[in-house]
Amino acid sequence: MNSRRKLVIALGAGALAAAFGSFAQQQGKVWRVGILPGGPLAPRKFQWDAFRARLTGLGYVEGNNIEYVFRPPAKEGAAFDDLAADLVRLNVDVIVATAAVAIAAAKRATQRIPIVMCPTSDPVSLGFVASLARPGGNLTGIALQYEDTTGKRLQLLREMVPHASRVAFIWNSGGGKPQLEAAEAAALKLGVRLQPLEVSTQESLPAAFEAAVKGRAEALMVTSTPFLFGMRSQVAALALKHRLPAIFPLPANADAGGLMTYGPNDSEYYRQAAVFVDKILKGAKPADLPVEQPTKFELVINRKTAKALGLTIPQSLLISADRVIE
Repeated sequence: MNSRRKLVIALGAGALAAAFGSFAQQQGKVWRVGILPGGPLAPRKFQWDAFRARLTGLGYVEGNNIEYVFRPPAKEGAAFDDLAADLVRLNVDVIVATAAVAIAAAKRATQRIPIVMCPTSDPVSLGFVASLARPGGNLTGIALQYEDTTGKRLQLLREMVPHASRVAFIWNSGGGKPQLEAAEAAALKLGVRLQPLEVSTQESLPAAFEAAVKGRAEALMVTSTPFLFGMRSQVAALALKHRLPAIFPLPANADAGGLMTYGPNDSEYYRQAAVFVDKILKGAKPADLPVEQPTKFELVINRKTAKALGLTIPQSLLISADRVIE
């Protein structure tokens, strides 16, 4: 065997050994996924269960090759900077952050660790990504444009309560302003008087409902923000107490007792986020992964709540509903 052929064989064997060594090292690695929920974990557990189940389906086994490091705030509306900094200190492989405030904290904490947004509204105007198609930087993930479907929600609410000419609108500054602006534009077209009521703390929620009743509101819209999502059971209970038919953006609000919802499935985008994590752990860069948006929207109606409110659900809504809660 000549020396040149020996060299080629030696180089080939060396490359093969290196590849096997790299594969073995990758197989033995335990990935650490840092998670910043938009609020306390309990009201959001079903979403993170969907996230973990999707990663399990992609071959990740907790305690074997993946570890989840949760850093939820102690209460709704709490700050995220210290929590994000802790995940960076732990040197996790990727951070999954829910809601604009958590994503912003993660972005301030690191420009090195990949961040998956799960989800946020309008990440371009918030400065999280350069564009949906080409995010740039270390962020990518899911964008939910709730304001795009706000007008549809008001139409559905009017179909449920045709006589409603005064509609209260409960919102929170943690992402709710674009939805408020969209609702005001839709109300103007439909000839509805909108009563905006900002809620910034858990303690101020009952007062907002009292203001709605004092303003003679006949129905209610509620924005989708992490703060209000975490209090969905309280919001639904207060709406029922004050006899206000209400519409929300996410199906979980109907499951919590809300009258009706129209928006994306609130577990599906967590499953989408898991796919982003999988791609990043396999070597993809966030800058090269386009931000995704939901394409399917669901109408969910709670018949039990409608009955408690003394409402007859129009047949047109029942036919259109993706799910009716009995």
